[in-house]
Amino acid sequence: MPALVNIRGDDDFYSEGGSLCSGDSGVVFSISSHVEIYCPPRKRSRISGPYIVSRNLFEDKRPSIDVLPDECLFEIFRRLPGGRERSASACVSKRWLTVLSSVRSSEFNRSKIPQGQPKTISIEKAVNNTEDIECDGYLTRCVEGKKATDVRLAAIAVGTSSRGGLGKLSIRGSNALRGISNFGLSAIARGCPSLRVLSLWNVPSIGDEGIFEIARECHSLEKLDLCQCPSISNSGLAAIAESCPNLTSLTIESCPNIGNESLQAIAKFCPKLQSITIKDCALVGDQGIASLLSSASTVLTKLKLQALNITDYSVAVIGHYGMSITNLVLCGLQNVSQKGFWVMGNAKGLQTLSSLTITSCKGVTDLSLEAVGRGCPNLKHMCLRKCCFVSDNGLVAFAKAAGSLESLQLEEVNRITQLGILTALSSCISKLKSVSLVKCMGIKDLSTEFPMLSPCESLRCLSIRSCPGFGSTSLAMVGKLCPQLHHLDLSGLCGITDAGLLPLLESCETGLAKVNLSDCSNLTDEVVLALARLHGETLELLNLDGCQKITDASLAALAESCPLLNDLDVSKCSITDTGVVALSHGSQHNLQILSFSGCSMISNKCRPALEQLGRTLVGLNLQHCNSISSNSIELLTENLWRCDILS
Repeated sequence: MPALVNIRGDDDFYSEGGSLCSGDSGVVFSISSHVEIYCPPRKRSRISGPYIVSRNLFEDKRPSIDVLPDECLFEIFRRLPGGRERSASACVSKRWLTVLSSVRSSEFNRSKIPQGQPKTISIEKAVNNTEDIECDGYLTRCVEGKKATDVRLAAIAVGTSSRGGLGKLSIRGSNALRGISNFGLSAIARGCPSLRVLSLWNVPSIGDEGIFEIARECHSLEKLDLCQCPSISNSGLAAIAESCPNLTSLTIESCPNIGNESLQAIAKFCPKLQSITIKDCALVGDQGIASLLSSASTVLTKLKLQALNITDYSVAVIGHYGMSITNLVLCGLQNVSQKGFWVMGNAKGLQTLSSLTITSCKGVTDLSLEAVGRGCPNLKHMCLRKCCFVSDNGLVAFAKAAGSLESLQLEEVNRITQLGILTALSSCISKLKSVSLVKCMGIKDLSTEFPMLSPCESLRCLSIRSCPGFGSTSLAMVGKLCPQLHHLDLSGLCGITDAGLLPLLESCETGLAKVNLSDCSNLTDEVVLALARLHGETLELLNLDGCQKITDASLAALAESCPLLNDLDVSKCSITDTGVVALSHGSQHNLQILSFSGCSMISNKCRPALEQLGRTLVGLNLQHCNSISSNSIELLTENLWRCDILS
């Protein structure tokens, strides 16, 4: 009788030319003519039928589900019960991710609980609230540079569908090898119908096909930003206009194939549009701008036009139909003449305009600037940059006409002189609160006598930066005209001296709170001593960066007289350890920002004083302090762990 061998071990047995036994009940198999093996039941069978395994048992087998065509996978995936299952499936392979991203959000089967059966939810669902959430657009995603690929967008589309829904997507740049294309944007459209904000910057591979898909699926889109998208044309933007009636903000920049046709569609189908920016689009002309402004349903409040081939006609239309515009920016409009701006002002349509910025427009002259001032009765903020034909006469006439003006900024308006500035300040005696002059080369420190001017009692902030001709005489006149200053910025005025600044400090009656004197290289300790004596009780910020004649005496005066000081910059000043110690003995309980950058004479000896100051500091700049060792910096970093130390 053949021998029976009872072997305890693995369920699977194989040998040269032998057979295999695995099952729930004992089975006898013959290995040879003289030997049989009895396999007792030990584990539940993994298969339900006869199973014969040869020597290729452990060879890699392709899962049978991958044999199915994409159409079948599509039907399987759209029946997955929740977002966790979809995300897990998307991680299996790129093919599965691609198929999942092709399923529209509306095509997923929503399992319903039978009526009368209580709804149960897992603990993880209850705590994290990651499933069974309506797609209302709560999430924000931004992909840039190398991370901007179609695969990443597809993963975002699948992963966010059940986690509140993607509400905002920004794409900046694109991967050079596997850049974003219409496929990736289409995946976002299908999986994220709740999308409200879409920004595309420098993505040349995305064209109308991807935009069509966004228009088809994302009807809640409210803000669209297109920058350097040469493959998107009028057709794509027109599709957005027709399908996204909730659009409130539109930005088009450096898109050479977008022009008047799409702007006409925007004007027709987007009645809620409130903000529009168009920059450097060669196909945009008068017809498109006129359509936007003349539309009966327009509620535009913000309009920015830059580097466009529009003429006087467009600017005149703005003046006629811009009744709801509150913020207007016009830059680089080389084909708009004086007539266009004059008509814009005299049309009397900009009654609600409160902020106006005009840059590099040669059509802005004295005559047109006065017309704008008269035609905009509620204008509060005016900024003129690089308008080379505006002179003193135009500035003074504008200041007298704009009765509601609160803020005036002039940058590189080089025909403006000292007399024009002072006369304009004297003309705005009711509401003007802030004046800023930047790089106005026409201002020269003249010694001629000025007529008697009325002081501007309302002015609180004065900024005169990088105007090399503005000297001590001009500064003394400003002090007489502006007795109520709180903020003073004179950075880059290397021509002013103690004698010119002291009268201004003495003229300020209410107390200065913020003073910026950076790069005023001729100022000495005398100015800081006067500032501490006259305004120490109100001074909160003082910037002396680059004032090389400032020494330890200034720090001692500030420590004694300025209890509210919270921001002090003495970078590149002649400060030593003695000054740091003096400052640490002061009453600066609010000091939070302190900079000694470039103060090469402070050393390791002042480390205890710095630790004393560091009790209230959140920022300490010790860059280029070469006499302080790295060990001292490490000790400061350990002891002042709440303070951000730059070294």
